[in-house]
Amino acid sequence: MDADALAKAFVEHYYTTFDNNRAGLVNLYQDSSMLTFEGQKIQGAQNIVAKLTSLPFNQCLHSITTVDCQPSSAPNGMLVFVSGNLQLAGEQHALKFSQMFHLLPTPQGSYYVSNDIFRLNYA
Repeated sequence: MDADALAKAFVEHYYTTFDNNRAGLVNLYQDSSMLTFEGQKIQGAQNIVAKLTSLPFNQCLHSITTVDCQPSSAPNGMLVFVSGNLQLAGEQHALKFSQMFHLLPTPQGSYYVSNDIFRLNYA
């Protein structure tokens, strides 16, 4: 699978899991992983998922607009930049967001999220 196809598959899996079972994202992170969520830095898989599951909404739907991918300087790593809309249950207007993932390979042949930066885009 080429890098662009891998990035798109990762993005589809990540947001489907986020929208349906946020706790299930724990397998995508490791203890060394770091999330910056709206400026707040959180490290470690358990802490990251605790943050994501504590967000003040139960249901949401991500609609992805763009997925851009580049190789990173880490061996076989990749940067994935996502933009799109986030529709919260009961809200009339969607929120625009951007998110960047730094994916690194695992010894088992899959990838994990080493770095994750999320921002809402206000116009």
